[in-house]
Amino acid sequence: MTAAPSIAAAVVMLSCIVTAAVALNVTTLPFDDGFCHLFGDDNLVRSPDGRSARLILNRYSGSGFISNDLYDHGFFSASIKLPSDYTAGVVVAFYTSNGDIFEKTHDELDFEFLGNTRGREWRIQTNVYGNGSTSRGREERYLLSFDPTVEAHRYSILWTSDFIIFYIDDTPIREVVRSDAMGGDYPSKPMSVYATIWDGSTWATGNGKYKVNYKYAPFVSDFSDLVLRGCRVDPIQQPDSARRCAEANEELLTADFAVMTPKKRAAMRRFRERYMTYSFCYDTNRYPVTFPDCDVIPSEQSRFFEWGETKYPRERRRSRRQIRKPPRAGDPKREADV
Repeated sequence: MTAAPSIAAAVVMLSCIVTAAVALNVTTLPFDDGFCHLFGDDNLVRSPDGRSARLILNRYSGSGFISNDLYDHGFFSASIKLPSDYTAGVVVAFYTSNGDIFEKTHDELDFEFLGNTRGREWRIQTNVYGNGSTSRGREERYLLSFDPTVEAHRYSILWTSDFIIFYIDDTPIREVVRSDAMGGDYPSKPMSVYATIWDGSTWATGNGKYKVNYKYAPFVSDFSDLVLRGCRVDPIQQPDSARRCAEANEELLTADFAVMTPKKRAAMRRFRERYMTYSFCYDTNRYPVTFPDCDVIPSEQSRFFEWGETKYPRERRRSRRQIRKPPRAGDPKREADV
């Protein structure tokens, strides 16, 4: 069990939560108005003002929270500050899912943040699963132009009946347009919204080569600026909910964050050119037949190996102070992670 935070710790928690870019026109809500505790006992800590929450992973447990309601499409967002120092094996996630209701045919949209060894960057993965299509995972992975452990940045998922957009701050980084080719792989059933931190030692860093080292615990991630904008539904009475949510979905489609202007498309293209390090569309080892909904761009494809990884990984330049920082006794080797 994690001890209850002192007043001083609570003040530090508030001071560390920095409001992310607010270019997107959204309204935030208090934690208890939209979410509840999922797991982790005292490893979930609400802020004194009730508008944010801290998730903790220690040797006893991870932690998480879940939305109070299911949503039939929506815009879901949080400003997230990730743990620093040695974070290999640590996974922080902000996602939508209905796996607790549809165990074998669940839908899911993910932001997964994958920790790393000291001096190496966090990586971000986005996933799109529909109707249990985890064996046909539409995954992408990226680096970032900033250090996500210094201050909070906004991560958002827009899910409509026609398309899905993932945002980092006010920059769209991925768009998935619904098509006949996707069939049932497009997420279509009501989903809850989750945030979690947990031990992913078996796969998260170097395919399991680097594990969580609890010498560096607790691992702490802060969630603030919480947004739940969508139509709440009753999982028992879905037909009635669908009719009631039609108008809400139309409003969602016309919101500023749903309109992909030429400026937004150019920003998305620049991000993907500079920071995308893996794409399922170019992973011909895993998927010999390219997905019919993949928009394969020859000039982009040439930058990736046949296993989907980029040939030209770009990493943020670390400060001189970070580069010169000597390793602690007993630290794992500082090897590049894949």
